[in-house]
Amino acid sequence: MSKIKDLPRVDRPREKMEKYGPEKLSDAELLAILLRTGNKDANVVEISKKIIRKFGKEGFSKANFSELKETSGLGPVKAAEILACFELGRRFLNGKKTELILSPRDTWENLKDIRDNKKEHFVVFYLDTRNQKIQREIISIGILNANLIHPREVFEPAIRHCAAQIIICHNHPSGDVNPSTDDLQITKRLVEAGNILGIEIIDHVIVSENSFLSLKCEGLL
Repeated sequence: MSKIKDLPRVDRPREKMEKYGPEKLSDAELLAILLRTGNKDANVVEISKKIIRKFGKEGFSKANFSELKETSGLGPVKAAEILACFELGRRFLNGKKTELILSPRDTWENLKDIRDNKKEHFVVFYLDTRNQKIQREIISIGILNANLIHPREVFEPAIRHCAAQIIICHNHPSGDVNPSTDDLQITKRLVEAGNILGIEIIDHVIVSENSFLSLKCEGLL
C-alpha cells in the first residue's frame, strides 16, 4: 500500500489544491482532504475512491449519517464532517443558478449589453471543466489591434479564477461578423499562450446586434 507521503508533492491532494485550486482536483482528491488520513489497508485517496464508487455521486451527496458512519474508512466523526460540508454547500448555493455556455449562440445571448455598442468590446468568459461560467470580464474597449491585446490581461484573471478554459469574444459595430486580419492574429497569439499555460481557448465568437460567427465552427481556431 502506498502512503500519501510517498506520493510526489504535486500529486498530494492538499498540495495540489494549494498550487492549482480546487477546480483541478478529482472528486476522490477533494474527499481525501476532508478525510485527512487512511488506514492500514489503503491510503486516504484509495479509500475516497472506494467510497465514491460505493455510493455514486448522487447517492453520496444524499447519504445519511447511519449509512456514512458504517462505511469502511469513515466512522462517526468523519461522517459528521462530510454531512456538514454537504449541508453548508446546499445552504450557500440555494437559489444560485449555474450558467452553462455550450454553444456560440449561448455566448451571443450572454453579450446583449455589447452587441449593438458603437465601440468594440473584447470580452472573455472564464469557465470551469463543465463549461459553467465562473466569471465574465471586459478586457478592453476600443478598436482591436493585435498589439493591444496582451495575453497577460486575458490569462491573469483565468489563473485568479481557476478557470479550466475560456471563450474570447468581441463585437463588430459594423454588423459584419467576418473576422479581420487582426482578429485572426489575436486569436492565434492567445491560443499559443493558452497552450503554454494549459488553459484552452475553446472559441472566439464575433458578435453583432443580429448575428454571430464562431471561429471554431469556421475552422479558424
